[in-house]
Amino acid sequence: MSEPSKVIHIRNVGHEIAESDLLQLLQPFGVVSKIVMLRAKNQALLQMEDIHASVSALQYYTSVQPSIRGRNVYMQFSSHQELTTDQSSHGRNSDQESEPNRILLVTIHHMIYPITVEVLHQVFKAYGFVEKIVTFQKSAGFQALIQFHSRQEAVEAFGSLHGRNIYDGCCQLDIQYSNLSELQVHYNNDRSRDFTNPSLPTERPRAPQQGYPDPANLYAFQQAGASFAQMGRAAMIAAAFGGSLPHGVTGTNERCTLIVSNLNTDKIDEDKLFNLFSLYGNIVRIKILRNKPDHALVEMADGLQAELAVHYLKGAILFGNKLEVNYSKYPNITPAPDAHDYLNSSLNRFNSNVVKNYRHCCSPTKMIHISALPQEISEESILNHVSEHGTVLNTKLFEVNGKRQALVLFGTEEEATEALVSKHASTLEGNTIRISFSQMQSI
Repeated sequence: MSEPSKVIHIRNVGHEIAESDLLQLLQPFGVVSKIVMLRAKNQALLQMEDIHASVSALQYYTSVQPSIRGRNVYMQFSSHQELTTDQSSHGRNSDQESEPNRILLVTIHHMIYPITVEVLHQVFKAYGFVEKIVTFQKSAGFQALIQFHSRQEAVEAFGSLHGRNIYDGCCQLDIQYSNLSELQVHYNNDRSRDFTNPSLPTERPRAPQQGYPDPANLYAFQQAGASFAQMGRAAMIAAAFGGSLPHGVTGTNERCTLIVSNLNTDKIDEDKLFNLFSLYGNIVRIKILRNKPDHALVEMADGLQAELAVHYLKGAILFGNKLEVNYSKYPNITPAPDAHDYLNSSLNRFNSNVVKNYRHCCSPTKMIHISALPQEISEESILNHVSEHGTVLNTKLFEVNGKRQALVLFGTEEEATEALVSKHASTLEGNTIRISFSQMQSI
């Protein structure tokens, strides 16, 4: 390994990988102060704020293979100890910028999902009254002209939004001032809009742009006038799965309630089912059927999360029984004393870190990842906590961004699954720990 440096050299950075993707890999370890994208060489240089952060990152990624959008990337210390301001691709050279103007020219980089006027309006209206928007396709990519009521509003939007992503991990905003004085809008549709003249005629909306994945039917949401939050969530999911959903997952399922059968009635309960199914989405309610105690209904927050649970859990072994997971004929679970409600549970995993949680979705593995551990925890304490569930082959205790975490390798997937459903959200030395499956093959 090269001499430690604040600068990390990353190789195999494909053209589909954006700066924001690289930031997601390294920001958990500290502030990334500068980035240089070497596109011609499929490489990048990232400078951390201090050498401790870069050392922590490389120590972690020696045991965990970093991957972006299904592509493995490779890290090492750079021979550079510092990146100069001229090298860095963060920020812009002010000499190249036009004079401030109330019309902004916006280019969307790494656009894995179509962007419409509605999406842009939701983003930019926070900074002032948006009068007009015109979108178009150029050689530089998808672009838009956005006209504010005043120059000051445009300046504020520029300062706040340039370089940021519309969605987590994609659709980066590259903003310049336009030299136009007034936009001409002839139609109000998904490509152009005059918000000062709602009576303009419309055209037939175009179909989704070819070449972009549509795993969560985002275009249908747009045509139905769904909220920006819904559209943002769908695109985040696409970004998390590398631009397309796992093979066999359609993203079009609308059924949220699942029927789970062949449960071990002596050992299963609603909380254990919650611990397992919450790996794939937020849980609304769970009900074990009184007349069929080896059956349970599980209501997920939406159809895609339910589809992921079916995809990854069908045939999984839990407490010696092979699970059957299918869609229920019931659209939801009616609130009742025998139905456990998890709608507002703080233990629902997808209330935060949504992209990371989707990225980590997988079938049960032999390895569990434990987080939220006490700082002074020992491997012995972790072993004592989980070893009753099977043969532990190996453990590793490590630290990420100052937080203690652990990997525990069991002899079988069934043993790891039992440990997860039994000990996720349990208390260990005063901390409520979190457990998920790790996709690593060995420690």
